This record gives sequence, C-alpha cells and structure tokens, in this order.
Amino acid sequence: MYATTTPIPNRPTLAARFARNTLVLRSDQPLSEDQMRAVAPSIFAQDKHESRSARYTYIPTIDVLRGLRKEGFEPFMVAQGRSRIEGKAEFTKHMLRLRHHGHSVNLREGQAEANEVILINSHDGASSYQLLCGRFRFVCCNGLVVGDVIEDFRVAHKGNVQHEVIEGAFRAVEQFDVVDQRVDAMRALQLSSDEKRAFATAALALRFGETSVAETDGHSPAPVTAEQLIEARRPEDLGHDLWTTLQRVQEATVRGGLPGRSAQGRRIQTRPVAGIDRNVSLNRALWMLAEEMRKLKT
Repeated sequence: MYATTTPIPNRPTLAARFARNTLVLRSDQPLSEDQMRAVAPSIFAQDKHESRSARYTYIPTIDVLRGLRKEGFEPFMVAQGRSRIEGKAEFTKHMLRLRHHGHSVNLREGQAEANEVILINSHDGASSYQLLCGRFRFVCCNGLVVGDVIEDFRVAHKGNVQHEVIEGAFRAVEQFDVVDQRVDAMRALQLSSDEKRAFATAALALRFGETSVAETDGHSPAPVTAEQLIEARRPEDLGHDLWTTLQRVQEATVRGGLPGRSAQGRRIQTRPVAGIDRNVSLNRALWMLAEEMRKLKT
C-alpha cells in the first residue's frame, strides 16, 4: 500500500485501446503479473527475436521488473504495441509506468498526482531499455511525460542489463524534486486568454503538423480549434495557470475524442495518439512547450 494524503477511490482496473494497435492497462493498485501478461505478453518473452545476433544479451523485461520490485518499484500501468509481422507479437515494444514507495501520492490543490518512472523496452531490436520521468494526474487518468528535466537514460541489450536499468530508475527518481519545482513554477504563472490560445495553437502544430495552423485554400487542415484544446472538461480543469492549461491541452491532444471536421469538411472525431513512440514524443514536446512558456513568462 502507498501512503496518500487523501483517500483515492478504488476504481476497477481499466483495459482499453489508446491507439488502434496498442493496448493499455492501468490500475489504482500495483498490477499483478497475470494482469500484465494478458495485455503485454512481450514482457514475458522466453527468448529474443530470431533477428537478434549473438551479441544481444537477452534478459526478459519481467526479470528486470522483478529486480525493480525488490527495490521498491511497482507497476501501475502497462502498454504494448501490436505487430502485423508474423511471429513478432511476442517480442514487440512495451511500456511500463512505475512508482517508488518512497514517493507517495501527493494532493495538490485538491488533485491527486504521482510521479512515475517510465520504462520502455522490446525484444525485437526496436528499442533498448529506456527510462523517463513522468507525472500522473488522477482526475483524468492522463499520464504526462516529463520532457527535458532529464535526458533519456538508455541501456543497451548487453552486459549487466538488470543492474543498469535499476540504477537508471533511481537516477530518474532523483529528478522528481526537480519535476515538482517546475510544476509549482507553472502553477504560479497565470496566462492571459491570448497566451492560452497561443499555447494551444502551438500544440495543434505538434499534434497535426506545422501546416495545421495555416490556411490552405480557405480551409485549415487541423480538424479542431485551439479553443477546443483549452476548454475545461470538468470542474478540476478550471484555471488560467500554465500547469492547468498544459493538462487540458495534453488530454485533448493525446486522448482525442474531440468533434471536428476533416479537410474535406466531413464530421469526424479526433483519434487517440497512435503508438508508444508517438505518445511519448508528443507528451515530451508538450512539456517542453510549457517549459519555454514558463521561461518567457518569468
């Protein structure tokens, strides 16, 4: 059990697609191995993919995770991409989000949040072990990846992989104080309506491409507007500070589900961001956008 400053509703574990070829599982409680196996079997792969050479050190992700658990890390989210290539489904890229018992869930301005270490890996050569910092906000279950607080910590599939990954996880934990400081600074900065709109317009370019905010033959290729990205969806989203604005924009761009129109004028609904790599890269880009806004404002 994790210490919290306020009780958090024990919602049932959720399993749902957040992209066409990706499954995700998140729970309020640490995930069991059986729960993870049902969504991300590549975590438990018995061997490396046949395309890997003899120099490739194979250590199942589950072995690394068991080592992390002994050091106080627990998984609360897991995702795995699917593969259209026959025989690769058991080796494809997967992602886990872990919390360390030394960092309890925090209550900030009535909203429960937790810092997480994000672990990405595959056994088909698509990825080395990669570690990042993340922030999870319970009110809307959207995980934000911290972008430039730390550089990616990567571990190649050779040598003492398990030891290196555990060391990297603790290095990520050491950055949580920095993350909290940056978030507090964002909370302290109030944005004008024009600044919020400018932030959302830049996010549109990150999500749909640079041409999405330019007029083309009288029509904008972006299916939604900047105003839709900054619209509050629940009472907890109300506010004009930079952090709250980032949260609203991040949820709208990553999770999708907004009504809009295609370049041809058809009614559509925006899709979730497809794939683990794109999800992480967009999250990091949004964080860096907020950081640049923070620097300009201060």
